[in-house]
Amino acid sequence: MPSQNAPIDHPAETSATDPMRVWFRFVRLHRRVTAAVGAELRALGLSIPQFDVLSTLTEQEGLTQQDLAGRLYVTKGNVSGLIDRLVEAGMVERRAIPGDRRSHALHLTEVGSKLAKQGLAVQTAYVGRTLGRLDSGSIAELERLVLLWREHARSDTSAA
Repeated sequence: MPSQNAPIDHPAETSATDPMRVWFRFVRLHRRVTAAVGAELRALGLSIPQFDVLSTLTEQEGLTQQDLAGRLYVTKGNVSGLIDRLVEAGMVERRAIPGDRRSHALHLTEVGSKLAKQGLAVQTAYVGRTLGRLDSGSIAELERLVLLWREHARSDTSAA
C-alpha cells in the first residue's frame, strides 16, 4: 500500500506539464516556506496568525474584527480569540467606534507595531534568500502565472 506522501503516478503525464504534479509541488512549497517563516516568527514570540493580524493592521488600522476576518479569509469567531490574546499581550487595542456600540476599531500598540516591523523584516529576508534569487524575468513570469491562476480560482464557482 503506498504511503499518503508518495507521489501519485500518472502514466500519461509525469512531466512538469502535468497540472497535478505542479499542484503538489506548489502545496509542498507552501508548507515548506510557511514552516520556515513560522519558525523565524516564533523566535520573535509570534505565531503566523498573530503576525497576519499585525501585518494586516500595518496596512490599515481601524478595521473591525469583521473586516479583519474578511481580509484574512477566516471567520469572525477565529479572529475574536486571537484579538483577545493580542490585546492581553499589549500588541493590539480596541477603540470604540462612535455611533457603533457593537464593534470596535483595532489599532496596533507601540509594541504591536514594533513586532509587525520585525516580522516583516523576517519575511523580507526570507524572500530575499529564496524567491529573490530568481532573475527578474523569472519573477515577472511567476507573477504573471500566479495572477492568471488566481483569476481562474476566483472565477471557479463550483468550489463555492
